[in-house]
Amino acid sequence: MLKEIYIENLAVIEKAVIPFSASFNAFTGETGAGKSILINGINAILGQRVTKDIVRTGSKKAVITALFTGLSENVCEKLDELGISHENDEITVTREIAADGGSVARVNSRTTTVSVLREIGEMLITIHGQHDNQILLAPEKHIEVLDSYGESGELLEDYRNSFRSLQSMAKKLGEMKKNRIEKRDRAILLKERIEELKELDLQSVEYSELENEYNMIQNVDRIARAVRNADTILNGEAEENVLDMLDSCGEEVSGIADYSREAAELSERLEAVRIEIADISDELGRIGDSLDIDERRFEYVVSRYNKINHAMKKYQCGFEELVKLFEDSQSELETIEFSDEDLKKLSDEKDRLLHEVTEKAKRLSEHRSETAKRFVSQVTEELKFLDMPNVVIEVSQQKGKLTVNGMDSIEFLISANRGETPKPIAKIASGGELSRIMLALKSVIAEKDSMPTMIFDEIDTGVSGRAAQKIGIKIKQISRIRQVLCVTHLSQLAVMADEHLLIEKNVVDDRTVTSVIPLDFDGRIKEIARIMGGENPSETMLKSAEEELRRAAEIREI
Repeated sequence: MLKEIYIENLAVIEKAVIPFSASFNAFTGETGAGKSILINGINAILGQRVTKDIVRTGSKKAVITALFTGLSENVCEKLDELGISHENDEITVTREIAADGGSVARVNSRTTTVSVLREIGEMLITIHGQHDNQILLAPEKHIEVLDSYGESGELLEDYRNSFRSLQSMAKKLGEMKKNRIEKRDRAILLKERIEELKELDLQSVEYSELENEYNMIQNVDRIARAVRNADTILNGEAEENVLDMLDSCGEEVSGIADYSREAAELSERLEAVRIEIADISDELGRIGDSLDIDERRFEYVVSRYNKINHAMKKYQCGFEELVKLFEDSQSELETIEFSDEDLKKLSDEKDRLLHEVTEKAKRLSEHRSETAKRFVSQVTEELKFLDMPNVVIEVSQQKGKLTVNGMDSIEFLISANRGETPKPIAKIASGGELSRIMLALKSVIAEKDSMPTMIFDEIDTGVSGRAAQKIGIKIKQISRIRQVLCVTHLSQLAVMADEHLLIEKNVVDDRTVTSVIPLDFDGRIKEIARIMGGENPSETMLKSAEEELRRAAEIREI
């Protein structure tokens, strides 16, 4: 339970030490006195988000420290898990908010993270305010309420473990099938590529030779004409061809070789030239003879050359890279495997898990069905007590596809007036009805959970008179098994409290200061009278307030 809270420089609260009783604590005060600031302070030590605006003007930081005592077993287990000591089953939790926006969290004076505060806080205090009525207006939240009431935690966790395994298996199977399709498509591509390149017989061709032959074939006429002309010049039947002239020149120079060393050298050089020219003439003759290409060879060379060039252009590579691409494609195709056996194993395991998840979902659904009957019965009784005797509440349970919450879709339906068909709460419930329905839910769930402290923040909005009195009695009943802190503006609730704290705003030295004052019996009389009749209550109002307090004390003893 929350034993005490210390607040310093939090908005208009300069400094306050607030003790709490173990049962029903009520907070009252004028509008704007700072009741919401107290809730903000508690939210801060629970690890909730706060802003620097909450720091009192002119102060460097705000400090909130809470003392929790009588820690439950599950809270102690969580603290052990987090490595936090809890001597005598108590801890102090501190949150400092700096004016520049920084924040420091501590447990037992040891610095920790805000997320750790949140983990601990979720097990120490639950706060129910007007906004929590939105839970009733959101059908997707109703399943959580029913499961909380039905203590479905173990069943739900067991189901979710199997459901996650099914999801994981389905994902793995999907990836394998996708991979299989990708492999199949890749194998088709490789086979087509291999067939295309295999037809070219790349290994048996030297591309440079093929290219040379292709160029020759394409220019055969020009080559033949040039060869003929060159041969005629070198060795033709004309009176003066190159070889004959070289012979004549050689004879003339060799005739003087005996008389001149330079002439002898030139004679040798002329002979070498003549031999080279004769060899060139023979080569040209051979070229001329080779130009006699048949049509089939012509077609073969042209076709093969064009196909290889088309492949190089298609795959954007040279001839050597094309040969390597062919070899690599063959190697890769050999490594691609299609294991039907592995696919079948995964498919069988998925089917097994689907059956398992379905069966667990059915058991969870059956449990919810039984829970719903008890839930409706108990909530109906609570609503009757809360002055809503004609309300009919139903739990709509629709079965559908498997989700993380099972196969059920849960929605609470109500009929506010006898004889009317129950409809979704959001369509027919008023603000006051929502508050009482939510209180009824909190009441029945409080008997099931282990939350040590419950805070009700102005849940009495929209109610008055007898209904408000019943809400006060109901909260008192809850406080017998849980510590309750209640911020209220109704006397019917305030008089039921075991500890009444006044949140009062004053101006001191031109600064607004909010104080939290525990009230004795006389102080409570004045405050209850103020709530009932406004400022400066009459003697009659004071007497009426005293009677209300005494009557409430008798009810509290029942």
